[in-house]
Amino acid sequence: MPVPDPSSVRKAAHSLPPGVVTGRDYITLLEACKAGGYALPAVNVIGTNTVNAVLEAAAKNKSDVIIQCSNGGARFFAGEGLADAHEARVLGAASMARHVHTLAKAYGVCVILHTDHADRKLIPWVEGLLELSEAEVASGRPPLFSSHMIDLSAESLDDNIAECARLLPRMAKIGISLEIELGVTGGEEDGVGHDLDDNADNAHLYTQPEDVLRAWNELSPLGHVTIAASFGNVHGVYKPGNVQLRPEILLHSQEHVAKALGSDAKPLSLVFHGGSGSEKEKIQAAVDYGVFKMNIDTDVQFAFAHGVGGYVEEHPKAFRYQIDPETEAPYKKFYDPRKWLRVGEKSVVERLEEAFVDLGCAGKSIASV
Repeated sequence: MPVPDPSSVRKAAHSLPPGVVTGRDYITLLEACKAGGYALPAVNVIGTNTVNAVLEAAAKNKSDVIIQCSNGGARFFAGEGLADAHEARVLGAASMARHVHTLAKAYGVCVILHTDHADRKLIPWVEGLLELSEAEVASGRPPLFSSHMIDLSAESLDDNIAECARLLPRMAKIGISLEIELGVTGGEEDGVGHDLDDNADNAHLYTQPEDVLRAWNELSPLGHVTIAASFGNVHGVYKPGNVQLRPEILLHSQEHVAKALGSDAKPLSLVFHGGSGSEKEKIQAAVDYGVFKMNIDTDVQFAFAHGVGGYVEEHPKAFRYQIDPETEAPYKKFYDPRKWLRVGEKSVVERLEEAFVDLGCAGKSIASV
């Protein structure tokens, strides 16, 4: 189903059936976020345990959510035993998407499915997933994903926009949106990213409104596009003061594009990369300026590891012996993977509860249940 012009979608929240949203329904959910003044966490996943934890957290908090995978997450989802890395990335991402399509409705929330950070060498990964989605749509089913991210921020603006313009019509034809990165997000996300220098005023970390306007003018006629504009954000958690978040840059971009369009509204749908460890007041400011999506990965990784690590510390012998060498008591009920993996899941759910509150989306699911 072609992606409609966002201006044709009413700003008020609509009720949608629970499950994965694509095409028109994706835009409806996005506009509900902007109209309601809240954003959704976009959580990177690597397997069914993290996927299920995200769905559980969303259902528990009555919030819609964004589930996404990087190329490395997709690779891991397929299994490290697959020798062909490209095949593993495509099949892993497809497997993750199908898992979510199968379960999302049962959890009673709306879910956006997204792929994260495809630089030049990973464009074939996105194209492989588009081919699979085209087959799904041809068979009367929705596409596998709601949106894909193209991250050519390390290249010239001309090349970045040109490649997005090449891919966007193909996406729009089957109801998939495109996320473009303008400016760079510091740090690294599965091999895609940029080094941070010692200068907190690194100009590459701050997107220029003129570049945003150009990208919007050239891409929005081709399909639905969201913009990851950099305002000092980084992947990972860094020492305070290493970088300076300046969410007012997002406001300047909104105002610049709105003035060009002769509009008083916030025309851009903005994305906040590197949300882990960010100050809460900066998160709120970014949402106020039109961010509907905040990526969170590092904090979720740590939450899972912290939960499992605590469990291992509580039951150390169970991870060394099947049977207690002194009492001969069996340890199966402690080393059963379902026990400690579940602890990791619950720790992720707890961390995401904080994210739902920070982003103002708790209790605001538009899924009709």
